[in-house]
Amino acid sequence: MNTKKLTVGISACLLGDEVRFDGGHKRSAFCDDELSRHVEFVRFCPEVGIGLPIPRPTIRLEKHDNDVHAVIPKTGANVTQKLSDFADKIQLKAQQLSGYVLCAKSPSCGMERVKLYDPDTGHAQKEAMGIFAARLRELNPALPLEEDGRLNDPHLRENFILRVWVYGHWQALPKPITKKALLDFHTRCKLLLLAHDQPAYRELGKRLGEAEKIDEAFAQQYIIDVMQALSEPASKRNHTNTLQHIQGYFKGQLSAQQKQELSEMILQYHDGILPIMAPLTLIRHYLREFPNDYLAQQWYIQPYPEDLKLRYGL
Repeated sequence: MNTKKLTVGISACLLGDEVRFDGGHKRSAFCDDELSRHVEFVRFCPEVGIGLPIPRPTIRLEKHDNDVHAVIPKTGANVTQKLSDFADKIQLKAQQLSGYVLCAKSPSCGMERVKLYDPDTGHAQKEAMGIFAARLRELNPALPLEEDGRLNDPHLRENFILRVWVYGHWQALPKPITKKALLDFHTRCKLLLLAHDQPAYRELGKRLGEAEKIDEAFAQQYIIDVMQALSEPASKRNHTNTLQHIQGYFKGQLSAQQKQELSEMILQYHDGILPIMAPLTLIRHYLREFPNDYLAQQWYIQPYPEDLKLRYGL
């Protein structure tokens, strides 16, 4: 991937724009202060985008039969289709994005657990997805999505940024994608897949090995499946297995003492005594001392800019 910054979509209120229904914002310090050093944000506010004023009456999601409607209770207006159509309107831009940060709890942008009201009783369950967010995901099934609130969790934050960078690598592949380019991409992803989803690691490798030709449909389904495999943070157990797998590549170079030191550090990570950066730092040291082409190209070793410090708390 070239050195050009990745492009990430974001709810405008998360960068401090005063576009919320009450005229306020929900500025995300992580996005605005840290992530902005490495990505170009493209900001959107679907509610403003469909012509609603600032400030404006609140929108709520209501369940009507099996459908979810976005309604303005004060006026009775139904803005469901307009919010959905806004995702279609920005689709050309969305196709260039490597990720999208959504505003939590929003009836337009919320990714999960948005209040869904029963219009008859007024009772609400936290079980819906925002109208714009749902259509955005439908149009771009491989696009990494995350909410600002969930980014406060270090594991979810790290996982989202990892997916953004992997997807950025995918977008940078020359089009049309050749089998050689796809195999190279997959090779670089292998240890990430091993750490996140071992069945997908095996299935995707088998699928690529058996493919006689690569067309657009094959490539699109492949990246959807890769992003799905990476969609949940890797477990400590799977990280431990992956680190031990990496250690095997040094078995011919390390002394008995070095092997024992790395093994103990990996187990201390597994037991919650050390963060994952401890064994990874030692592995990087050994990789400089004993170069290995396969390990050097693995995105697992360093998947995103180091100064984001995302693995220090894992």
